[in-house]
Amino acid sequence: MADGAVRVGIGGWSFPPWRGTFYPEGLAQKRELEFASRALTAIEINATYHGSQKPASFANWANTAPEGFVYAVKGSRYVTNRKVLGEAGESMQRFLNQGIVELGEKLGPILWQFMATKQFDPEDFAAFLQLLPGAHEGVALRHAVQVRHESFAVPEFVALARAAGVAIVFADSTSYPAIADVTADFVYARLEAAEEAEPQGYAPAALDRWAQAARTWASGGVPDGLPYAEATPPPARPRDTFVFCINGAKVRAPAAAQALIARLG
Repeated sequence: MADGAVRVGIGGWSFPPWRGTFYPEGLAQKRELEFASRALTAIEINATYHGSQKPASFANWANTAPEGFVYAVKGSRYVTNRKVLGEAGESMQRFLNQGIVELGEKLGPILWQFMATKQFDPEDFAAFLQLLPGAHEGVALRHAVQVRHESFAVPEFVALARAAGVAIVFADSTSYPAIADVTADFVYARLEAAEEAEPQGYAPAALDRWAQAARTWASGGVPDGLPYAEATPPPARPRDTFVFCINGAKVRAPAAAQALIARLG
């Protein structure tokens, strides 16, 4: 059985310090997405976290990227930044209705990111997971949740995510706890600890380890040496794997992503 696809990218594509470091000198700003979507294999769209976008924008992003490229879409903060998650249904529908289906085959996972102060409330988080639809307007949806409070690092949270088929984001972070349990038919990882002193964000040995982790996830395994909240691994089966180099020393994110792509062949 073939391994899942591994896609590696960055968060967003418009960042002035990337001009002359990632983007060639003199490249028109309106062509940055065209360049980035050919240098990388995925991009996390962050603008959707802050507010709604136009259907025409999603269609343009889809048309600009080459075949096989995938966008992850960050879920609205009006869904995740609330005291009672189970009451987010209306905000979630507004998010889904803004035109994300215009991405078509280039629509990857939806990332729902929670504030670091959000603690694990099993009943409320279960209600949130029940709000996540498997499809919208005929387009299949995949969901990932990034939680950033240590109270989530428990087997009960892993069980909820597995039952819902929702991925728990693994984040390599210096600020937040990491949960590496695989809970869906795909894996979503964010490498958030890049250092500006490293030309590629991470040291070569660390990039080697993350490339091997991506291969392990794609082949259906679970990498050794990562923090797991639940001792029982999921059934081994190939999984599409998304790795985003983001935050940390953001100026190094494209170099880190390209270094991983090179290692993955």
